[in-house]
Amino acid sequence: MTTTSWRTARSAAPAGAPHERRTPVRALGGYLAMLLVVVVVALPLYWILVSALKERPDIYTVPVTWVPDPVVLENFSAVGSGVAFTDFLRNSVIITVVLTVVQVVLGVLSAFALAFLRFPGRTAVLLFVIAALMVPNQITMISNYALVAGLGWRNTYAGIIVPLAGVAFGTFLLRNHFVSLPREILEAAEMDAAGPLRTLWRVVLPMSWPTVVAFTLITVVNEWNQYLWPLLMADDESVAPLPVGLTQLQDAEGLTNWGPVMAGTVLTMTPILVVFVALQRHMIKGLTTGAVKG
Repeated sequence: MTTTSWRTARSAAPAGAPHERRTPVRALGGYLAMLLVVVVVALPLYWILVSALKERPDIYTVPVTWVPDPVVLENFSAVGSGVAFTDFLRNSVIITVVLTVVQVVLGVLSAFALAFLRFPGRTAVLLFVIAALMVPNQITMISNYALVAGLGWRNTYAGIIVPLAGVAFGTFLLRNHFVSLPREILEAAEMDAAGPLRTLWRVVLPMSWPTVVAFTLITVVNEWNQYLWPLLMADDESVAPLPVGLTQLQDAEGLTNWGPVMAGTVLTMTPILVVFVALQRHMIKGLTTGAVKG
């Protein structure tokens, strides 16, 4: 027994030794890759912030200065004088909140129906949802524009919100999560004579909040950054969101003065950045639910 154990350990040692020697190299490569990603992502954001805090001549100096000296805040006050920033901010909040509520509610209900309810054509509906994920939004813009214009919804909140209220991604994401839930718990709720809505509210959602929060955060980010469709629908600041307002600010100031444009970009990013930082743990947990099973 001793000889066999010694031979086994001896034969296994060479196989494990190279792996251990390669581990620090792989770890170093991983850290370098992460550092490169951080630099690529963070450098433009840092440049935007620095430019927003510089005086106008300092933005164009060569070589560039990475630390503003002196730090000025006039660019932020110039944003409000360049465009109606508060109106654009109000419109972004309204559009984002309404679309988020509508998409989350419809996504949860449709995913629950596709996961647990039995009705004719359920498979066809699921295939239709999957097919909708494969169609770029730009392809449907011409038909949507003709329909919305025919309804008289141009330059209205309804004209911006209704065509963007589709929930194909949310339905697909939540449905896949719902079918992974333990069947025993759902069967127990069915034995207690719990109806579909009660099962959804009392059983399914309490086990699915991380995924729902992840979908909510993704929706908030996407709708806050909507640009092309609101640009086509909005004629003025009465309904246009912040990305459209930044375009107008760039047209007014960007050719000769990038400071206010950078300041407006910082103000536009800040609310969504705060939301993302506050909910990022829930988002990561929701997107990785079911990936590891103990």
